[in-house]
Amino acid sequence: MYRKSKLCITHFDYNRLKQMISDYTKRNKIDSNIKDLLGEIERAQKVDSHVIPPNFVTMNSVIELKNLNELEFQEFKLVFPEEANTEENKISVLAPIGTAILGYKIGDVIQWKIPSGENQFQITNIKYQPEANGDYHL
Repeated sequence: MYRKSKLCITHFDYNRLKQMISDYTKRNKIDSNIKDLLGEIERAQKVDSHVIPPNFVTMNSVIELKNLNELEFQEFKLVFPEEANTEENKISVLAPIGTAILGYKIGDVIQWKIPSGENQFQITNIKYQPEANGDYHL
């Protein structure tokens, strides 16, 4: 994984993600992205929900991504695994692209291995970020 930008996540998201990872580990649910996600959240700068800039991807954000290899845009909501629903464009944080974008900001380009190979994505817009809207409980 190649990243050039620093990650920034909220303490609230960090604590919930750590709990989710712990629960998965206790149930012996092995998911290849668990290790990747743990590495990402551990190296991220943790900030209070009230001060995270509105241009950073947090849990439950609605993001617009541009696939730089195909010049197509995708819009989806980043959610916890139990809320994932591809028909509603709700992508799990444990999906490769979900793990890849958490904590990054608008304009960042991310190279990430996905099932079909390696792709480059750019975060082009955050249409909704809970913290920016005062929704600190999501």
